[in-house]
Amino acid sequence: MAEDFEWPWQYNFPPFFTLQPNLDTRSKQIEGWCDLVLSYYKHHKSYILDINEAQSGEIFFNKKIDRILSTGFNASHLTGKLPLNAINLVLEELRLKGNIEWEDKRKQRCYVMWRTPDEWASLIFKWVQENGMTDTVCTLFELRAGDDTVNEEFYGIDMWMLKKSLSQLEAKGKAQMFEAPNATDESGLGVKFFS
Repeated sequence: MAEDFEWPWQYNFPPFFTLQPNLDTRSKQIEGWCDLVLSYYKHHKSYILDINEAQSGEIFFNKKIDRILSTGFNASHLTGKLPLNAINLVLEELRLKGNIEWEDKRKQRCYVMWRTPDEWASLIFKWVQENGMTDTVCTLFELRAGDDTVNEEFYGIDMWMLKKSLSQLEAKGKAQMFEAPNATDESGLGVKFFS
């Protein structure tokens, strides 16, 4: 729920939504936006950011500020909506840090990685070891939506992120993903973990 997300103080500060001309201030502003995006997506367990939707969504558009400013506050250059060029700067910074990956070449949709694939891989493998699942096989569905993982942080993980995380384990020789014969969708994907 949006109500229980704790917005940072800057979110209610109109200049936060205007790209700052001073480079030091702008750097701190972009960093603040990066932290906000990652916190927001982690809180909501979301993984996909669509640029068109984001421009009018609550993360980049504080309607409360917009209403206050439209009631006669004399600051025509201020708004409660982060402009597209600033959103793109934030996303580029997140990409450089390894926290987003573009889904398309037009850069309209991206995957938000509030936890890196390697961090997810460590959490998953820790669960595997603690539950005696090494040298056994389970489906990817069981990992992300099974009764045994309901209390784990990776419960409900996006399939794309799960595969990316399991690839990290494959690269370390700790897992092997496979597709069941005659599988028609992702429910036929499995993984074997190694000790």
